[in-house]
Amino acid sequence: MRKLLSEVKEIFVRVTIFMTPIATYDQRVESGELTDDTAQRQALVALQNLHEQLVDYKPKSKWLLSGLFGVAPPRPKGLYMYGGVGRGKSMLMDLFFDTAPIKRKRRVHFHAFMQEIQDSLHAVRKTGVEDAIKPVAQKIIADASLLCFDEMQITDIADAMIVGRLFEHLFEAGVIVVTTSNRHPTDLYKNGLNRQLFVPFIDLIQDYLLLHNLDSETDHRQNRLAKEQLYFTPHNDAAQKQIDTLWADLSGGHSTPLVLKRKGREITLPFHNNSTAMASFDELCGKPLGPGDYLEIAKSVKLLIVTNIPALSSAKNNEAKRFVTLIDALYEAKTKLIASAATEPEQLYTTGRGAFEFERTASRLREMQSADWGNN
Repeated sequence: MRKLLSEVKEIFVRVTIFMTPIATYDQRVESGELTDDTAQRQALVALQNLHEQLVDYKPKSKWLLSGLFGVAPPRPKGLYMYGGVGRGKSMLMDLFFDTAPIKRKRRVHFHAFMQEIQDSLHAVRKTGVEDAIKPVAQKIIADASLLCFDEMQITDIADAMIVGRLFEHLFEAGVIVVTTSNRHPTDLYKNGLNRQLFVPFIDLIQDYLLLHNLDSETDHRQNRLAKEQLYFTPHNDAAQKQIDTLWADLSGGHSTPLVLKRKGREITLPFHNNSTAMASFDELCGKPLGPGDYLEIAKSVKLLIVTNIPALSSAKNNEAKRFVTLIDALYEAKTKLIASAATEPEQLYTTGRGAFEFERTASRLREMQSADWGNN
């Protein structure tokens, strides 16, 4: 049995070494799925190094005993990739995650992760535990030795106040973290309330994660959309086919629902990958969502595809109001928009209460159709 287990482990190691970030990237470039990028190559070196260190890595709880009989292996540093939108940070992290030679791993949008944490803390505090963060952290540690976060950002004071203590537990237990962000760590929660209480988290990041600026001059997402139609009308089978093709390109054919939790409710975007999401008009505006919900969506994704926007009238006045609020939230957040609709923006809502005010929404929909909109 021991011999069999040893052979299985050897096969696993060989396979995971072959399926490395660089080898997978090369395959996708060769197939035409990706365009070779020098800046991405430099980030891949850091990801490849971490991949190789993880082949024999055991979290602290597992190598403490082995340390009694020799020197415990060094703890690998995670990686913090930051840079502008569309540079390929999320794609590279997903590529690393898919090939990572470690079984207990999790990839999650950072905003969704912190919502889970806040919900877990609320539940644990009901039990009367004095320090709720510790059992919440222990549950995460039991589930994953590698955590990959997309879009690390801190905008909520509630998150800012607990994130340092939470990650102190994770790092102490040997959890490896790889994350993407649009900001350098020192710019996280910039000018936030009581920011001095957040600063220790910045120090933790710089102690346990290598920093890498993915400083590419190429916005790959922008390039993909530069020659693409962004507003489809009418919404018919042909339009849906084009939307499906765009989604397959933007998502790489992989997606999972993004569930945002706000004030005890769940907002679900059924298709999500790499800060890009897709949902129908009914899923976004046919439900009783409010301004705060749409702001939550706008700050959680960089590009949103909204399908099957109907012609609106007084019979759909509530849906029209929500749609106006959604577009305002996306516009202010500079979130890119792809849409399919029954008719042109100016003809979507011509009769009913609010039809006059809808002219501004129609104007914004026109402006957002420009491929370079939202870059500044």
